[in-house]
Amino acid sequence: MSDTLQTKAQVINQFLPEKLTTKHSAEAFAPSNIALCKYWGKRATELNLPTNSSLSISLGHLGSHTRISHSENGADVVKLNNRTQDEQSSFCRKVIAFINLFRRDQSIPLVIDTRNNIPTAAGLASSASGFAALVLAINDFFELRLTKVQLSAFARMGSGSASRAIYTGFVRWDMGKQEDGMDSVASQLDFQWDDFCIGLIKVSSAKKPVDSRSGMDRTTATSSLYQNWPAQAAADLITLQKAIENRDFSAMGACAEQNAMSMHATMISAWPPLVYWLPESLAVMQRVWQLRESGIAVYFTMDAGPNLKLLFEESSRKLLETEFPQMDIIQPFKSH
Repeated sequence: MSDTLQTKAQVINQFLPEKLTTKHSAEAFAPSNIALCKYWGKRATELNLPTNSSLSISLGHLGSHTRISHSENGADVVKLNNRTQDEQSSFCRKVIAFINLFRRDQSIPLVIDTRNNIPTAAGLASSASGFAALVLAINDFFELRLTKVQLSAFARMGSGSASRAIYTGFVRWDMGKQEDGMDSVASQLDFQWDDFCIGLIKVSSAKKPVDSRSGMDRTTATSSLYQNWPAQAAADLITLQKAIENRDFSAMGACAEQNAMSMHATMISAWPPLVYWLPESLAVMQRVWQLRESGIAVYFTMDAGPNLKLLFEESSRKLLETEFPQMDIIQPFKSH
């Protein structure tokens, strides 16, 4: 892992007008996304440049809605889920720091109001949808007219997976090679899979004890298993994209599940160990394995959190609803 010579501000500033213009208000939505081939580890920390490319599926209507407007009291106000955040809170500081990359030294006090319809910081990629929605709202509010490629690159600077949340459906994020990161961007795969289902198993909505960024840093610094991760992820990406193009559900599900378990293996072998699972998480895994042994085509994936995402097709939906009655089901390619 290395640090790039360029800062976020230096990269973004090249694409901004000297003086900003503003609208009265602007709002945007970005979906959360679940990585089927995970992003875990950085080649450059400042710009969130990854050590491997990745591939995700968006969660349709689940994600973040952000509204930006002028502040009437002359001070920035940051709200999350209808609650004004303390200015010293981690969430507030991250949002203001990101907005300042675009405001620079111009005095434009703002109200930034974000609402997540998914649990925050519980392994359901709320930071990804949050930064994607924020950069989309910034683009509209300041009338920047940035391209989706540029928006993907800038969202990645807030949260790596946010690069993918600019798009919907199956999305590939290429790691890139440039030092300024402008080739480390996502693109949408032109593929429709109408009966593809994702089942969200919410084991816990509590905030994670170790955030993803800290967990990633600990893993890359201390896990002896991590050295094999980039090569496996690169191979998995090829397997997954081919399986999606061929609509080979079993190949896709098996690869996604193994990719997730391999990522968690690198975390468990870190020191101190990182175990995001809870006993309930393991119980769901074991039930999925039992169902698959009985001939049901269902797989799971997990990010850095205790919650699981089941992958299955619509033909298995009724049976799995019986097995997991509390499961929320998303069909990304069907209107909500």
